[in-house]
This record gives sequence, C-alpha cells and structure tokens, in this order.
Amino acid sequence: MPESRQPPPRAETGGGWLPHGYHLGPHSHTDGQLVYAAFGALATSTERGTWVAPAHRVTWTPPGFDHSHRFYGRTDVRLVVIPAGLCDTLVPYPSVFAVSPLLREALLALTDRPEIRPGAFERLRAVVIDELGETPEQSLHLPEPRDDRLLTVTGLLHADPARSATLAELGRAAGAGERTLSRLFHTELGMSFHRWRTILRIHHALVRLAEGRSVTDTAMACGWSNPSSFIEAFTAVVGQTPGRYQADLAARPNTVAAE
Repeated sequence: MPESRQPPPRAETGGGWLPHGYHLGPHSHTDGQLVYAAFGALATSTERGTWVAPAHRVTWTPPGFDHSHRFYGRTDVRLVVIPAGLCDTLVPYPSVFAVSPLLREALLALTDRPEIRPGAFERLRAVVIDELGETPEQSLHLPEPRDDRLLTVTGLLHADPARSATLAELGRAAGAGERTLSRLFHTELGMSFHRWRTILRIHHALVRLAEGRSVTDTAMACGWSNPSSFIEAFTAVVGQTPGRYQADLAARPNTVAAE
C-alpha cells in the first residue's frame, strides 16, 4: 500500500498513515464509525472510558457519541462509516470487537482501493456488519468513574500506573476506606480494583511496546515485579504474548504494503 495515502475526512470511509502521538480531539458523528489500526495501535476515549485497540481489534462508536482518538506508534488507520440506518444491528454503545481474518480483509478492501463494481462496497460493508454481530470484545475497556473518591484513586494511578500502593493506602488520599472503595469499583466500574489497575497497566504496556520498548523494560515501567508475571497478565487480557504482539507489529508494514 502506498505511503502517500492521506487520512480520510472525518465523515468518510478511507485510510492513511498517522504519526506516533497523533490526537484527534473530541467530536461526534451522525453515522456510526469503525476505526481499525492495520498497523500500530489506537485509543478511543468517551465519557464511558477508554478502549485501546491493537491490530487485532477494531473500535466501534455509534452515532451521537462524543469521542476522541490517539494513535500510538506509526499507525496505518482505517476508517469505515456505518450509516445510521444500519447501526441498529450493532451494540448501541462504544465498544471494541475482535478482528477475524475475514473482517480484517473486508476492512482493508473497503479502505484500500476504489470501488470497481457498483454495489461492491455496500456488499463488503454487509460482511463487516455480519462479522461484528458477535458479542464485542470488552477486555481492553477501561471505564472511568464519576464518584469523587474513585476519581482521586484512579487519578493517582493514571499519573503513575506502576504505583504499588494498596487500595487502603490510596484510600487515605481519597478520604475513603478500603471496603467502601472496593464496593464502588464493583458497583460503578463493574470490576475489582485489581482488575481495573491491571487493564490500566496493559493500556500503558501496549503503548510502550508499540514504541519499541523491550518486554522487560515495559514490565518494570508498568508495575510488574518480573517479566513472567507481565507476560501472563498481558496474554490473558490481549490474547497474545507481548513478544508475539511486537513481532506482529514489526512484520505488518511489509504485509500491508504488499496488499
């Protein structure tokens, strides 16, 4: 694929290369939008939290949701618009879907070449919607709280994901006890404190790995005591080892360029 492709306008289907750290500020669409990083990684943020999508996941934002994107590593980003009238078959909230081989090829075909036969893109888009009909992959969703006490705790961890403080220790800064905060994590964020902090650390790890940092350096910087525990946690959440993830990143530019 030629390097000269430019990112598409916000409301159109297409693709382009974006530099590391590129940020698209808060905006919304009247149609639904899929954003896929064929190479690199992206984070999509809404009022419901943040999703990080490496190359085997695609982010979905329904019509009317304010959202922003940030891209990590040099990113081959593909954008596919789903007309509002076709969005009822998909979940009505922002999410992340796993990318099957068929879905990947359909996304690439929609964004990598002009339509040759009338109706071809419409048929490909129908394939995409069918593939997205399965339950969306939620493991990389990091919900954000509204409760001021939780905001204090999560803010401290956002500032330093490697911070090893216990929930009780963090609670002193928030003016709340461990039991209260534990209950709030479950009722407001739908997960335990340990799970939330693990997802936060995985988000930071994905970014560092996309930047070319080593697995060992990433493990230490993101709060794991040793690489093996990091590899275990990363694999459980992302679905592949950090080494495999980096190897895929290294191999993908040549693969994409040849398509």
